[in-house]
Amino acid sequence: MTPGMAPRKDPLRIATSVGVYAVTFWASQSVFFWLLGALGALGGVTLSTLAAALFANWLALRVYEDRPLWVVGLYGSRAALVNAGCGIAGGAGAACLVLGIPLALGMAHFAPAAPASPGTIPFTMVLLVAGAMGEELLFHGYAFQILLGPLGRYAAVLSAGAVFALMHSSNPNVSWFGLINTAGFGILFGYAFLRSRDLWLPIGFHFGWNFTLPLFGANLSGLRMNVTGHEMVWTAGTPWSGGPYGPEASLLTSGALVLLFVYLQFAPLSRQSSPLATSPAEGVLCEPS
Repeated sequence: MTPGMAPRKDPLRIATSVGVYAVTFWASQSVFFWLLGALGALGGVTLSTLAAALFANWLALRVYEDRPLWVVGLYGSRAALVNAGCGIAGGAGAACLVLGIPLALGMAHFAPAAPASPGTIPFTMVLLVAGAMGEELLFHGYAFQILLGPLGRYAAVLSAGAVFALMHSSNPNVSWFGLINTAGFGILFGYAFLRSRDLWLPIGFHFGWNFTLPLFGANLSGLRMNVTGHEMVWTAGTPWSGGPYGPEASLLTSGALVLLFVYLQFAPLSRQSSPLATSPAEGVLCEPS
């Protein structure tokens, strides 16, 4: 072993900790959903996912690493604000391109919908922040980070992206092309973690995209959220509109994903440390910001 390098973790121990992490999440989410189910289906699922992801990460870090929760990538620093801001700008900007171009070209138009209450936008914002944090903690938190060393960055990121898409396969009006783009987002979020080494960048991407679609009145992953009292009506075909699943099943989103990967190469990110990555993996994972 090279002097100064920490020994690689035992594969059986890694597999066990990942398994316990997954079981802890599923079991605790059932409990939290039972407690939060009165908030409705969407609110209950979203908040129970966040609570279960926080608990699973905290427990795994406490038992297997003897580290606090924040080391999973929830740093409170100026760098974290920079990365979150870059993520929100990228996600919202990409969504504006996907929806603004069809509106400008006459491929879609706005139509009135049921009036929204004054508190709808703040409530939706809080819900979508919780959703972005919960999913990023689950898919790119403890388990993902400890698997980066033994699996390598490509296998870990691609695997997490596939699981991310699989978890959305039960969404309303889902389509195979929508799942392909969803997997692309999962891969993008995993790569965003590699670039920043914190969760704030992928959380920002996730939230920026998810919040902008409802503002335009477009479906989000098959769900309709009436937050502004109008909806986006498409005159273009399903390849451009994504059909009832929404723009995430469109060719426009596929192009936006390519642009977001390019954006990650040039965004002014602040690199954080990643304590869960083993020393031998550090030489593989480092990329210039």
